[in-house]
Amino acid sequence: MATAIIFGSSNGDGNTRQLVNTISNNLSAKIFDLNDFNFSFYDYAHHNKNDDFLPLIHSILQANHLIFATPMYWYSMSAQMKVFFDRLSDLISIEKEIGRLLKGKKVSLIATGCDPIPPSCFSEPVRLTAQHLGMHYHSFLYCTCPQDFSVIEHRPQINQFLNTL
Repeated sequence: MATAIIFGSSNGDGNTRQLVNTISNNLSAKIFDLNDFNFSFYDYAHHNKNDDFLPLIHSILQANHLIFATPMYWYSMSAQMKVFFDRLSDLISIEKEIGRLLKGKKVSLIATGCDPIPPSCFSEPVRLTAQHLGMHYHSFLYCTCPQDFSVIEHRPQINQFLNTL
């Protein structure tokens, strides 16, 4: 698998999912819907080390390019995505060997939201996390969707994103 899309949203069929489907169809990427996995927030005592997080990471590690997909909720990533990002701490504390396998992977971010332009604080956690883990932050695609997502309306942005990959 060349590309994995890690999708986190409270609306499994919403605008972000429509964007994910479009990107996935163009890249033949595998989609990992975080709602399909049972994992909890980061726990310093690691009581949750036997949940679905590590099996999910093992699957995602098969890809060279990781695309994180989230709607913009209150100028931030979704709660599902935030929990996933927090759990990456497991990979620098108790699962360091697995964490090292992220080094060199390409990372992109795709998102939808109502605002015409996302604030810089929206993409910074992904960029900085990639940098911290030795991954290469590559690109960011944001599609403003005050109503329903439209592939036709966003085709130029989508094509530009796809052409940079």
